[in-house]
Amino acid sequence: MLGLSALDWSLLAIAALLVGFAKTAIGGVASISIAIFAAVLPARESTGALLPLLLVGDLLAVRLYRRHADWNRLVRLFPTVAVGVVLGAGFLAVVDDTVMRRTIGVILLLLVGVHLVVRRRGGVQTPIRAGGPVAGVYGLLAGFTTMVANAGGAVMSLYLLSAGLGVLGFLGTGAWFFLVVNAFKVPFSVTLGLITPESLLLCALLVPALLVGASIGRRVIARIDQARFEQVVLGFTVLASINLLR
Repeated sequence: MLGLSALDWSLLAIAALLVGFAKTAIGGVASISIAIFAAVLPARESTGALLPLLLVGDLLAVRLYRRHADWNRLVRLFPTVAVGVVLGAGFLAVVDDTVMRRTIGVILLLLVGVHLVVRRRGGVQTPIRAGGPVAGVYGLLAGFTTMVANAGGAVMSLYLLSAGLGVLGFLGTGAWFFLVVNAFKVPFSVTLGLITPESLLLCALLVPALLVGASIGRRVIARIDQARFEQVVLGFTVLASINLLR
């Protein structure tokens, strides 16, 4: 994995920068990082190489936005997310992921479509109730997709938008969510051989680029309003979905 060309290292550094930006500003940008890692590294190994980097970004995001989390919503969501992660780990152990990645992409596009239709017809969407059946479905999908393809960010973006959270509430709730969920994924990734000493070294070498991206993201988010924030999040969710359909 470390016998990479200068171009490979440059691409991975850009991906790490985008991870930092995603964790402190627009979460959907991380979908680009996922695509870059999968292009430079073997697809299976790229999942384990990216996870430690995501955890570093999660720690930074929690440090910045820890006071803005909706803990009632998070606590009620975690049980179904845990079930989704376990199902995803079992899937990775026995099945090729191509069909499932495409299925996830289609589901995400459908969710974006439903969100936009409701917005257009009703003006203001009724927020999803914490602990309700719809929230449970989102939790299950988020856990499964984050384990299978590191794509839980797209599902959670739609959920948090549909929950009616403001920008800071979105960022704070998402920061704690991904810190807990990504930490929960680590034992499964180690057992599956996805996280290795080599992947941890790769992550350590890319952390400086992540810090630069986090700094940029922090400055950008201070200048963006709620409507524009939602548009950008939905846009990157669509890009993430299309990437999964490849």
